Amino acid sequence: MKVLHVSFSFYPDPVGGTEVYVKALTRYLKQLGFESMIAAPGMRDHVNECQGIRVYRYGLSMKPRNLRELYGKGDALAASSFDGILAAEQPDLLHLHAFTRGVSLRLVRAAKARRIPVVFTYHTPTITCQRGTMMRWGTQCCDGLMELHTCARCTLGGLFNGSGNFERTQRSRVRTEAARALAYFIGSAPPGLGIGLSRLNLQGAHWTALRMTELIQLRHATVRSFLADVDHIVAVCQWVRNVLICNGVAPEKITLCRQGIAEQSEAAPRRLEGLRITGQRPLQIAFFGRFDPTKGVEILIHAVRSLPSARLRLAIYGVAQDEAGKRYELKLRRSGAADGRIEFHPSVPNTEIVSALRNYDLLAVPSQWLETGPLVVLEAFAAGIPVIGSHLGGITELVRDGFDGILVEPASTRAWTEALRRLSEDPAIVVRLRKNVLPPKSMYTVAKEMAELYEAVLSQRAVHCSDAAVANLRSGEYEPC
Repeated sequence: MKVLHVSFSFYPDPVGGTEVYVKALTRYLKQLGFESMIAAPGMRDHVNECQGIRVYRYGLSMKPRNLRELYGKGDALAASSFDGILAAEQPDLLHLHAFTRGVSLRLVRAAKARRIPVVFTYHTPTITCQRGTMMRWGTQCCDGLMELHTCARCTLGGLFNGSGNFERTQRSRVRTEAARALAYFIGSAPPGLGIGLSRLNLQGAHWTALRMTELIQLRHATVRSFLADVDHIVAVCQWVRNVLICNGVAPEKITLCRQGIAEQSEAAPRRLEGLRITGQRPLQIAFFGRFDPTKGVEILIHAVRSLPSARLRLAIYGVAQDEAGKRYELKLRRSGAADGRIEFHPSVPNTEIVSALRNYDLLAVPSQWLETGPLVVLEAFAAGIPVIGSHLGGITELVRDGFDGILVEPASTRAWTEALRRLSEDPAIVVRLRKNVLPPKSMYTVAKEMAELYEAVLSQRAVHCSDAAVANLRSGEYEPC
């Protein structure tokens, strides 16, 4: 069977957990006898190889022609270029791992026009949440229901306040409340207002804000069409499955398949001497992740600084994926500079993270959004160390509070400070947690589950496109089947 996987980006570009997952999945599928290729949007059309896997790049317009393209069906140039890959490779099945302007509804329609079934894996909350975090107003865990005015108000609140919501002063709280009131007012406008403004072709952030209900209505319609048109959906955690069902996806169309990592036999043997933690040396804590406010490392730094006499050390292995990430990294370095116990290290290749984690007693995952993993939690368990993480999203599904880790109120500096104080003062807690850590699910197991799913989808041949869809393909129009 030939499967074409499509991700948001791919090596050698900066990548995240999704791309790590896709690379590993194709590798293990190859062991199971599947022929896999990978495609991702790029500056231009070209093809190369990555560890024996063909990797296609298909051209994406430098910027969207208008906002409706950005919130709607996606980039036409990317879809046209991608259709060339479908024509050349003629895959038996298309597996999408993203939903963006470049990996859009148009790609699904192109595949359906060629009668190629489509599987989609929901990797990040950006799929159904325009704010991108599944945190209502940036502070409350959302149920994920796509409701026009609720989502428009929340999205505007994020635009007006920025992404950070940490340690606000009284003055900033006043600004936050004012921004929320404005977001509520504009987010209650009828979509027709935005449609009228769009005809004036006015540019700028203020005009985009005034069009938000129109744009969110379009986005929701596009997402619902996308979820309806794909043949099957993979949820990598339970909260994702709940969100999909909440938004009308039939339960039988969803498969819950949790993430995994490389086989343990490929890593160095698990070392147990680290269990001899005593009060004679500092508690060694590590953070691995992107430099982004959603990852919460700022809260972690403040919690450590709030415990000046605690015997602990924090090692931060971060990666800045863009200019915003670089600016945030600089802010974090300034925040931690006054405390010699906080150290910044170069990022570690994904293949070396498990080995690096074995040098620490504890992994900290202070995420401020709904993670679908994250993979680093599984990597910590592969290294045999417990996790202190936010009581939020996928982390709560992986970490058993008080058994193989500690769950902490996400945005509370006080809660993080107290948890770190307790662990640094009583290392026996860490020893007990570590003894309970079990090896995580392997990526080989994930690949076998995906192989079974592919076979089931192909056997059902649940592709319901009419001959008109083929005509639409030739004309460049990807309309609903």
